[in-house]
This record gives sequence, structure tokens and C-alpha cells, in this order.
Amino acid sequence: MPEGATADGSGTLVVDCDRCAVRGRACSGCVVSVLLGPPAWVVWDADERRAVDSLAEAGMVPRLRLVPLPDRKPA
Repeated sequence: MPEGATADGSGTLVVDCDRCAVRGRACSGCVVSVLLGPPAWVVWDADERRAVDSLAEAGMVPRLRLVPLPDRKPA
């Protein structure tokens, strides 16, 4: 799982593009944009994650390029 992405106990991966530090600069090379266009966030279950990982391993799509922003602390 990419650093900063979150997963629940079922293995579901939540990708929040609004929390990605390289949003805009790296979207064109990210699997999320290639498969879905630039969404605000994406939720993939464990089977979908394995499928996307397999496509990336085969060179058919780019890898997930999520670089999470640091958590915001309340002021």
C-alpha cells in the first residue's frame, strides 16, 4: 500500500486526491487519473487493489503516485 493511503480492516484502500502533495504535478502519471480521470477521492476494495497492482506490474497502467500531505493540526 502506498505510504499515506489508508485502509480499513477489510483491506479497502481510500485514496484522497485532495490530500496528495503532488496533485496536479503527478496526476498524469498516476493510475487513478489514467483509470478514472482526476477524482477528489477513490475507494478500492482488496480485489480492486490487487487488480490495479497487477496492471501496474505488467506495465499496463502507471502506479499509484499518492504522496500524502501532513495531517493538519487545528490552530
